Amino acid sequence: MSVQRIVTAAAFATGVLVSSQALAKSDSDFLTDAIKGDNSEIALGTLATQKGDSSGIKKFGRTLAKDHAKAKKQALSVGKKLGVSDTSDLTDEATAEMKKLNGLSGTAFDQEFATYMVSDHQKDIAEFQDEAKTGSGKVAKLAKKTLPTLQKHLKMAQALAKP
Repeated sequence: MSVQRIVTAAAFATGVLVSSQALAKSDSDFLTDAIKGDNSEIALGTLATQKGDSSGIKKFGRTLAKDHAKAKKQALSVGKKLGVSDTSDLTDEATAEMKKLNGLSGTAFDQEFATYMVSDHQKDIAEFQDEAKTGSGKVAKLAKKTLPTLQKHLKMAQALAKP
């Protein structure tokens, strides 16, 4: 094998290794992100109970706030052993969405809220499914345990987002 092929093969192998390591999230990073996500859903759910135009949006907001408060407690319990501390931070996406929603009212608020919740929960489900499959120990179990609630929220959001 030529030196160039060996160098190319080594560079490729190293690149693949680095790429897969960059994609893998540590358990503590996953939990920190999950806690920020829970904070975001609690805040957005609370906003929906205050500004929602329809009873469906208000009810969904209450469900989000209640379910994600419970999920946050569970994530903090698992995270305590990993040194994950509580935060009141929201995700960047949720912060931007809060600003957007605060400028809306009536059916425009309801439609934006439901549409955002569909895309947000689709993303969350994908992340939790990945963690459930590739994660380890209690963090993977927590992800698996949380999935049915996220899927329930997605179905609720999809029903509300229909015109």
